[in-house]
Amino acid sequence: MKEAKQSRKVKYTQTTLKDSLIELMKEKSISKITIKELCERADVNRTTFYAHYADQFQLLKSIEDETISWVKETIAGFSGKTSKADFIKNIERVFEYIIENRNHIRVLMSEQGDIGFQRDLLAVIYEQCGMWLSNDVNTDPAKSVLYFIFLVNGSVGLIQHWLKTGLKETAAEMSELIYSMSRGSRPD
Repeated sequence: MKEAKQSRKVKYTQTTLKDSLIELMKEKSISKITIKELCERADVNRTTFYAHYADQFQLLKSIEDETISWVKETIAGFSGKTSKADFIKNIERVFEYIIENRNHIRVLMSEQGDIGFQRDLLAVIYEQCGMWLSNDVNTDPAKSVLYFIFLVNGSVGLIQHWLKTGLKETAAEMSELIYSMSRGSRPD
């Protein structure tokens, strides 16, 4: 019983610290956030913070890792399925996650966020959905890599814009758009 209480308390503390970091990142870059102000915002002492994380960068990394893990787990069930409907369904689930977690994702995908994480997230999505290489079998492998880089970076920009403009399109509309663009066609 004590272990369950401890586990809930630890989870609550970590969640509070993560939420506080995200709130502070809305105001400034992570490199300008101090542990002192993070602890004040979370209403925890520094000792408690250091019991869980080495610094604010490790805390951010844990948020990013959780997001990527969720995406991998969600899409893993569809591995090997590469039809248009499967791809769109996978991406739609990711966009639904973004909508549900928009406060965190808006910061993670913003200019304040880590561009490496943003690229990794989209790369995982496209790789898991079988979009790693261009569809053209005759395409030079080097050009396929360039295509993939363009696709990932363009998707990061598209998601950033979607978040900044208030998520006006639905998850289904965004997944259809990403699919169409990744295939080199204009959406209907």
